[in-house]
Amino acid sequence: MRVLSFTGLFPNSVRPRHGAFVARRIEHVAATGRVEARVVAPVPWFPFRAAIFGDYANHAAVPRRETWNGLTVDHPRYVVIPKIGMRLAPALLTRGTRRLVNSIHREWPIDVLDAHYLFPDGVAAVRLGEELGVPVVLTARGSDANLIPERSEFARHAIVAACNDAARVVTVSTALRDRLARLGVDEERLVVIRNGVDRELFRAPATRTAGPPRILSVGNLIPSKGHDLAIRALVDLPEVTLTIAGAGPAAAELARCAEVAGVGARVTFAGSVDQTRLAELYADADVLVLASEMEGLPNVVLEAMSCGTPVVATAVGGIPEAVRTPDCGVLVEERTPAAIATAVRALLDSPRDRATVRASTESFDWAHCAARVVEVFERAIR
Repeated sequence: MRVLSFTGLFPNSVRPRHGAFVARRIEHVAATGRVEARVVAPVPWFPFRAAIFGDYANHAAVPRRETWNGLTVDHPRYVVIPKIGMRLAPALLTRGTRRLVNSIHREWPIDVLDAHYLFPDGVAAVRLGEELGVPVVLTARGSDANLIPERSEFARHAIVAACNDAARVVTVSTALRDRLARLGVDEERLVVIRNGVDRELFRAPATRTAGPPRILSVGNLIPSKGHDLAIRALVDLPEVTLTIAGAGPAAAELARCAEVAGVGARVTFAGSVDQTRLAELYADADVLVLASEMEGLPNVVLEAMSCGTPVVATAVGGIPEAVRTPDCGVLVEERTPAAIATAVRALLDSPRDRATVRASTESFDWAHCAARVVEVFERAIR
């Protein structure tokens, strides 16, 4: 069975952490031996590579084709019109990738198009699938179902139509499945397959570094991730230090937040880190804090728990499906610094057994996830 994965959420040699969770699933699906896999990972077109152009220059530096962990990955370019291009995005993405996808199909007949992120990727993939006569399986990841439909009525209608035209729609949490059903997606097309976690990489250490209590916040440096709430929670946790792992446009603002709160000396910005270093940070932390406004089923929660680190998180999206018992952490209903500080204090005063926390991730296995995804592909073909 030949499966072409179609997604802008995929790592590349310029941004090796971008969409790593998508790459993991595709890699594990390929490892089943039941699938031949290729990837089309479009990037926005930009003509200049000079550093002065920031992230746009990074897009220009991405090679047209590369190999990623044994997968052939093509990076066609498509036009993006910032701020005003929502209505045009699916059409521009379809236009920018059509020739390449058609060429691949002629040389390597595609059995299933596997698209990750519903807008514009999923919408474009459904259009391409219809042109090729190939079934499409979509995967909803989080903000594509929670946020984008609220921001744009056009996008909401396009997402629902694409989901109802797809052979199947995978959601990474029950909460996302229910969200899409409320939007109007046919429930019979929806199937929940939760993300996996690499329990060999993310594991509890034999020993941990001594020192003051440490909390960790991981994710893109954007407002919706709530890193600022973790920073301000330190005001009520005077003996605690915080490490923030991630990169993004809010970096300078978060640094100012720490200084204004008077906790700058206790906050470390680690930047974007690779998986090995991230595993070390999880294992060395006493608590992971995830103060997100919305989520699908965040891998950071599974990764931290696999390292034996309990979690304080907002009770949004699929997070309660991962942090299922008080033995694993504390879910907060109020998204405030005070609520986060209270929850962190509770875990520090009553530490969780790290072996028990790690054991809770046994059911989040990539091999099981991949096997279920392959079954969905087979049903889509039938």
